[in-house]
Amino acid sequence: MTDHAITADGLTKRFGDELAVEDLSLSIPRETVYGFLGPNGAGKTTTMRMLVALTEPTAGTADVAGVSIANRPRLTRRIGYLPADPPLFDELTAWEQLRHVARIHGISDGQADTRIETLLDRFNLLADADRRIESYSTGMRKKVGIIAALFHDPDVVFLDEPTSGLDPRAARTVRDTIADLVTREMTVFLSTHVLSIVDELADTVGVINDGALVAEGPPAELKARADESPDLETVFLEVTAERDGTTRDGPQTDAGGPETEGTRTDV
Repeated sequence: MTDHAITADGLTKRFGDELAVEDLSLSIPRETVYGFLGPNGAGKTTTMRMLVALTEPTAGTADVAGVSIANRPRLTRRIGYLPADPPLFDELTAWEQLRHVARIHGISDGQADTRIETLLDRFNLLADADRRIESYSTGMRKKVGIIAALFHDPDVVFLDEPTSGLDPRAARTVRDTIADLVTREMTVFLSTHVLSIVDELADTVGVINDGALVAEGPPAELKARADESPDLETVFLEVTAERDGTTRDGPQTDAGGPETEGTRTDV
């Protein structure tokens, strides 16, 4: 098995005349956390959607968990994906939603139930497991989405803003879960505006701006490049300003202040 969980060569995506991602190349080792940063509209979500085979690249190739992104049926069995707005069935209960996910992955109800109970309890949802998802808050929906993405123990999991909409206690549970995934031999591709999470958990950070990768390296290495105070926020602002001449929308630095959903314009 390859030592790399994700490799990409020249990934490019155009939407008409708009260049969303330009000639992106990645080489991400197995069992690591890759923090993917960028301003709104930088190309983070488009990159993730290409890597999980939901958006076809205009040019370039990529392999995830040893599978080409051109082979979507096989790839789906090897990866987990949490989009910023989890695709849930409002008319189902959390328990029914997760049973549905289990069946998609060929896991019987009997095998799935113990795992469902364990994960619902971990995310403090067990008492609400029989309520319809339509009655859930944004944070509760996000928790169900995270469980669904991890349920089948994928080799690589893609998390797009996993802590948005969560209270500090739930955000801490997500942080602890991400750290635990690597000990279980998973690779995590993490896109977030909360820089404290990336600084704490990421082995490597990539910064994308205007569709191009403008910086990449371990957090400590990137912080050493900063002209001012040695922190990840300074690095982020410097490298994104270098390309377009502005600081644009800054990232969050406090997990207690979740981004408001529905306002992101990332493509």
